Amino acid sequence: MNLLLDYRFWILAYLLLINLVGFALMGIDKSKAVRHRWRIPEKMLFLSAILGGSIGARIGMSVFRHKTKHKSFTIGIPVIFFLQLVLVLYLITR
Repeated sequence: MNLLLDYRFWILAYLLLINLVGFALMGIDKSKAVRHRWRIPEKMLFLSAILGGSIGARIGMSVFRHKTKHKSFTIGIPVIFFLQLVLVLYLITR
């Protein structure tokens, strides 16, 4: 079967891309915060996590030491990941 026709390829490609976006958004926002520039809205950071980039966002938080003092992020991002994991496990086992 042609790889590009396999839906699993596109799902993995999407997840890789959205996690890179979540990671990059954390780095960009940290850079802007340090330079006292316009910031990326927190809604956008959470949206990238909700759309599947929770792992990238969490790694970005650690690597860039960004949003690590905000309870909404230190609790919210792992909760989003957990809910996504439960959803995936449900879809796989049904």
